Amino acid sequence: MKAIIDRSGCIACGLCSEICPEVFRMADDGLAEVYNEVTNETQSCVEEARDNCPVSVISIKE
Repeated sequence: MKAIIDRSGCIACGLCSEICPEVFRMADDGLAEVYNEVTNETQSCVEEARDNCPVSVISIKE
């Protein structure tokens, strides 16, 4: 499973990295990035980050 962020639409709110720091972080350019694979242990927080993203730029692929 893989998390994807459409960085062109990211508004750098930081919510995803607050909700799931095991998978998301804020990059040097100020936008969010995925830096880790989604595991069974992190799947629920990745889904929570996706569901709470104010601009809906996070997706999850099998």
